Amino acid sequence: MSTYLYDLGRWCFRHRRRALAGWLLVLVVLGALGVGFRGSFDDAFEIPGTQSQEALDRLNMTFPEVSGTRASVIVIAPAGQTVDDEPVRLALERGLGTFEAIDYVDSVTSPFDPMVAGMINDDRSAAMVNILLDVAGTEVTDAQRDELTETAKELEANMPAGSHAQIGGDAFSVEIPQMSIIELVGVGVAMVVLLVTLGSVVAAGMPLLTAIIGVAVTMAIMLIATRLMAISSTTPMLAVMLGLAVGIDYALFILSRHREQLAEGMDTEESAARSVATAGSAVVFAGLTVVIALIGLSIAGIPFLGVMGVFAAVGVALAVLIALTLLPALMGFAGEKMRPRKSRGAAAEVEEPTEPVEPPALRGPSAWWVGVVTKVPLLTVIIVIATLGALSIPAKDMQLSLPNSGQHSATAPDRLAYDLVEEKFGPGYNAPLVVTAGIIGSTDPLGLVDDLKAEIERVPGVHSVPLATPNRNADTGFLQVIPDFGPTDEGTKELVQALRDKGPEWEERYAVETAVTGITAVQIDVSDKLGGALLPFGIFVVGLSLVLLTMVFRSIWVPLKATVGYLLSVGTAFGATAMVFNYGWGNEIINLEKPMPVISFYPILLMGILFGLAMDYEVFLVSRMREEYVHGKSAIEAIRHGFVGSAKVVVAAALIMVAVFAFFVPEGDGPIKPIAFGLAIGVAVDAFVIRMTLVPAVLALLGDRAWNLPKWLDKRLPSFDVEGESLAHVLAASEWASEDDVLFAERFAVKTHRGPLSAPVDLHLLPGEVLVVEGPVAARTPLLLALAGRVTDVDGRARIAGGVLPEQAAGVRRKVAFVDALHHDGTPAHASIRPDLDHALGRSQTAIVVVDGADALHSHEEREALAAAIDRVGEPRADAGVQAPALVLGVADTSVIAPLAPRGFHHIQLQAPAETGESPEPEPADPDTGPPDLVSDDESPFARPHALATQEQR
Repeated sequence: MSTYLYDLGRWCFRHRRRALAGWLLVLVVLGALGVGFRGSFDDAFEIPGTQSQEALDRLNMTFPEVSGTRASVIVIAPAGQTVDDEPVRLALERGLGTFEAIDYVDSVTSPFDPMVAGMINDDRSAAMVNILLDVAGTEVTDAQRDELTETAKELEANMPAGSHAQIGGDAFSVEIPQMSIIELVGVGVAMVVLLVTLGSVVAAGMPLLTAIIGVAVTMAIMLIATRLMAISSTTPMLAVMLGLAVGIDYALFILSRHREQLAEGMDTEESAARSVATAGSAVVFAGLTVVIALIGLSIAGIPFLGVMGVFAAVGVALAVLIALTLLPALMGFAGEKMRPRKSRGAAAEVEEPTEPVEPPALRGPSAWWVGVVTKVPLLTVIIVIATLGALSIPAKDMQLSLPNSGQHSATAPDRLAYDLVEEKFGPGYNAPLVVTAGIIGSTDPLGLVDDLKAEIERVPGVHSVPLATPNRNADTGFLQVIPDFGPTDEGTKELVQALRDKGPEWEERYAVETAVTGITAVQIDVSDKLGGALLPFGIFVVGLSLVLLTMVFRSIWVPLKATVGYLLSVGTAFGATAMVFNYGWGNEIINLEKPMPVISFYPILLMGILFGLAMDYEVFLVSRMREEYVHGKSAIEAIRHGFVGSAKVVVAAALIMVAVFAFFVPEGDGPIKPIAFGLAIGVAVDAFVIRMTLVPAVLALLGDRAWNLPKWLDKRLPSFDVEGESLAHVLAASEWASEDDVLFAERFAVKTHRGPLSAPVDLHLLPGEVLVVEGPVAARTPLLLALAGRVTDVDGRARIAGGVLPEQAAGVRRKVAFVDALHHDGTPAHASIRPDLDHALGRSQTAIVVVDGADALHSHEEREALAAAIDRVGEPRADAGVQAPALVLGVADTSVIAPLAPRGFHHIQLQAPAETGESPEPEPADPDTGPPDLVSDDESPFARPHALATQEQR
């Protein structure tokens, strides 16, 4: 990956105007589409397939009179009077007509309707008016709400002095999260941290610019998508919060590497390419883990949560893409301005040291800290685990629910109505349930509904059944149930289950099928579904972290340690959330009016996001330690040097992320407040306590064992190069490979689990030359496939058509054509190879043509085609600046094709490896004749004295 990113970073640096223009064009086009075609956000938390949702859907079809969006007006009589007093009652009844005159009002239920009970409280001081609208809750406009509010005020004005009328209900419960100046303070804090870390205003501004562009593009995509799907109003704020945090952090990781390299005197273009390749590889891995975890939210089977995760993942993916493309373009515009002042003169040639330089002594706060935590590592581990374990205990008491009016701002209309209902009528009136019954087979629907009402009233936890009636078609019974408890009380949940448990009994007694539904029941079912999905999602996340980290660090213990640390971070975040939001400890600090449950999807959402962010710090910190260990340092030295080398940027990244999340808490609306709070706590604990304290202590305890991976597992796991080892190999090729050679290989062989298939070979080939590889199919074909980039499990080093193997095998495949003249069993193929040869030689990008089984061509036509191909590779191409291709022929017997190449060719005979399975050492070469088994012909037109030491020419 690092080699691809290296090329990408260099291209974006060189073509910076194109890269910048491309992103600006994307932003303008998507922004215009988003503004022009946007829909509306939908906060209907539904789960298809649950009993309550299915019953609600049926009710909307069979009993439309009771479906729709509701508004409620709570009327309070003057002190010392009741709503039955004539002046109050007359004014109230006149006001009902005003509501009925509104065109989008479907019906108005009077509290004095003899068919409805419970709409007037016990002391007759308050009455409730139910208003049914013919529009969905998410489609109620601000203008309609304003009109309803003004009508309620008019009602209050026409009532006796001292009366009060407050409107609220579902029509007013939509609370769209909004940005405030407080969130911008978090961005300001991030700017300060960037200035301190990068030491440059220009450098500090780049992460903010790229993060803002990424967030803007994400929002534009989301606005367009509101026309196509239901998107919760929480989703945009979550995407903004997450996009800003990761966008700034990812750019910081790359820019800090760029500044370090510039300080060492590296060229600006080379530094930009390398920083994208090295730090960018870690950014890709980190972003990938966040994206996978967020998309993994879909496994819960809850549509609104899956959509939320997908769009948050889009924001993270865009942050990664912008960091890899737009950021190097901005580096190109800044040029030398990015170089630290004290080292701007160091861009000139740096003299190579003649003697090894000892690494500087570790100094500074990070060196002191890592020394402390690794001095007695077992004590550090015990303290951290005990402390975080204790802080996680309150998580067991965490209360969850979906949003309701009681959790909104104290000044919101629906919250004012909610509080008045609870005060005057009781908490159950804010949590009405609906029991539906299929009564189509009954001969006495009214009597049956009355019997069911009596049955329900006897169920413990039922306060009253104010409404029980069949629909007009007498096929569905509707019974409104008022619980003794509020919508988030555990007693209401138990009542829902009790009513459902009575279903089989009522079906047997009355031959009717019943279901419990209503908004409260739907919310309970959604919360239960979310709770049931938490364990599978947790297993998914933990399993994913183990696999990914094993791939990255080639270790068993590092992933186990990282996963345990992640679970401690999650537990601490849950515990802190329970203490503040449920217990009410310090709730004033975060501008929380009173203790309340947190949003039901909080645990699963926090687990997904925090997993990805925790892996960020794990990769950036531990990969540096592994790099030091691989380069020869002892286990403890690798921990300390790696920690010091990465601590500064990890601390800065964590501070930025915590600041962004923390400043979304004070003014955060609805679900955003607990989510932002949990992320701020979780990131702080994970970065500073887990990754920077527990991790070095555990690694110090493990010593060398921390980096061990069983060989059988190492061979089966794909490698994820986040340290840029493959790039280092590619860049080193300029020192060991000749630029003139189109094919250069040293000690090159295809390897298997049993050893190499043939002895290692050394090869050199110029454009326009022919090489014949002689040997059995079992050894020859794998080698030719490897030279063509089709087999990548190889030993030795090779650069083919400008690409280093195996890192740049994809690029080699594009420039090396492979023509197979044999079947897999070694017999000649029947199809003509002429079209393949003509196509390969006709492509301007073809640098080498490989033909396997060239000696198996017995027909005159095929041999002529091969002879023509040999002639063509020696001729310069008509395209200006395009070199002639080289030709590699695989044969079992060289003498068969010798007559086809009158101008001569290079030849190599494959040898079987030593019987021990080890690659034999090559015999020493004679400077005059080359290796003993190879000879040269200086009179051949292909003669090259500098290259023929390892090749034979005939």
